[in-house]
Amino acid sequence: MSTAPHRDQDPVFVRGAFAAIADRYVLTNHVLSLGIDVLWRRRVARIVAAERPSYVLDLATGSGDLAEAVSRACGPGTRVIGADFCAPMLRHARDRGLPALVVADGMRLPFPDAVFDAVTIGYGLRNMESWQGALGEMRRVLKPGGRLVILDFSLPNAPLLRAPYRFYLHRVLPSLGGWLTGNRGAYAYLGESIERFPAGAAMCGLIEANGFAEAAALPLWGGISSIYTARAA
Repeated sequence: MSTAPHRDQDPVFVRGAFAAIADRYVLTNHVLSLGIDVLWRRRVARIVAAERPSYVLDLATGSGDLAEAVSRACGPGTRVIGADFCAPMLRHARDRGLPALVVADGMRLPFPDAVFDAVTIGYGLRNMESWQGALGEMRRVLKPGGRLVILDFSLPNAPLLRAPYRFYLHRVLPSLGGWLTGNRGAYAYLGESIERFPAGAAMCGLIEANGFAEAAALPLWGGISSIYTARAA
């Protein structure tokens, strides 16, 4: 029986979709979330800063929003490395002045074992070829006891909120995102990927099954997004 990780997303499609919207990615995120995504990233940054890490990896860093927030929260004593497999997105991260950026696939990270004090990933795990494989790589590069912090979309539990949120995901978001970026398909994919992505207890179980302990979920705004924290076992 094969032990290869299950494929959760098509990496060729994902890389192409993000490359196509790279130039308008940050603006579109802020418009579609009404700027709330900035607050969520700052919350992640505060969680990481409380650990007083020396060396942090921000995986799927994209345009560098989360890496920048973590760097600011942690201060000059912390080195933050941003890694992403989409080079056009990293060009925008360089424009933000982030000095340490690496083109790297989250499934095959070019870092030694047990080197980082913390790993963050904002809205990126959902897009990985294998969630299991990506979590395994994050565990590999984390020091024992190191902190993992994941920020990603989830579906609200409350029916009164879930129904209108799904309408927004599948009807409003593709049209508005397509108008802003010229790529409707990338935003249609976004809603579909959120529907498939595990959340809450299911996500905590997936995290702990791949080398982590103390996994916990923090729903944001009724569960529209969630922060997941854990420690490398």
